[in-house]
Amino acid sequence: MYKNIFFLSLMIISALFFTHCKSEPKVIPPPPVKNVVVPKFEKDSAYQYIARQVAFGPRVPNTAAHQAAKNYLSKTFKSFGATVIEQDFIATAYTGTKLKSTNIIASYNPGHARRVVLAAHWDSRHVADYDPDKNRQNEPILGADDGGSGVGVLMEIARTIQKNPINLGVDIVLFDAEDYGESQGEDITTWCLGSQYWSRNPHVSGYGADFGILLDMVGSKGARFTKEEVSRAFAPQVMDKVWKLSQNMGYGNYFVDDHTRQLVDDHLFVNKIAGIPMIDIINRPADTETGFGHYWHTHADDMSVIDKQTLRAVGQTLLAVIYQKSAGRF
Repeated sequence: MYKNIFFLSLMIISALFFTHCKSEPKVIPPPPVKNVVVPKFEKDSAYQYIARQVAFGPRVPNTAAHQAAKNYLSKTFKSFGATVIEQDFIATAYTGTKLKSTNIIASYNPGHARRVVLAAHWDSRHVADYDPDKNRQNEPILGADDGGSGVGVLMEIARTIQKNPINLGVDIVLFDAEDYGESQGEDITTWCLGSQYWSRNPHVSGYGADFGILLDMVGSKGARFTKEEVSRAFAPQVMDKVWKLSQNMGYGNYFVDDHTRQLVDDHLFVNKIAGIPMIDIINRPADTETGFGHYWHTHADDMSVIDKQTLRAVGQTLLAVIYQKSAGRF
């Protein structure tokens, strides 16, 4: 009897078990989200690329230092596996001087449909118009931060891409003749001559990109990158994503949410003429009269102002952006 009751109970439990299993649909878990592997940005390497530029002296168009720096930049990008185009043009300065200028374009995956532009200017200012020593205000400056830092970061980005292939088209564009503008002048088009030329004459016919990021003065200690007005007007979503990504990586002391006034910089003409939404990562201190670093357009803009931690904050942020973009996550 007890044996029969035992088997009867077992049959009832089994029936309930299978009935229960049939009543619930089989759940297939979603595939795990793969983490995006972002290479490490080597700040020491970027620092050396800046020092190498500065060693040529002021990189002002029509000078031997400018020509030597151009050759060095093109050769180095080629050694990093990029397809390099030297876009030569003659720019007319506000003084009437004809400037022999060259935009340098280093491309990765040139046939890829999805593209991103990373840019900086590689020339340095022809005068030190804000130098406290008035006797030296007509001399050109070294431009370690103003020009050199952005280029140095992008050179290290290029070296990293070569070692860590990316599923994305990346165009590194170094604009020339950016800093030959008229101080206190009303005509904004005296500035950024290289980006104006490239925006009207892209290196590839019909060129387009999803977005662009401009680097300008991105190497000084304690830099403060604000949300500048032109960037907010033309590419607010890109700016917000970049800032949020950087803040989540622990660089919120550099990438702050403060809004600052519009700037005449290369991104202005890329946005307006080329129609590519481009943001500007640029140092805007809160405690200087000019709104730029104390060394801005002075002879103090040398290697002493460059800080490796700032270079890492900017470079690591850019690497995160492009490798996230490559993985469809940005």
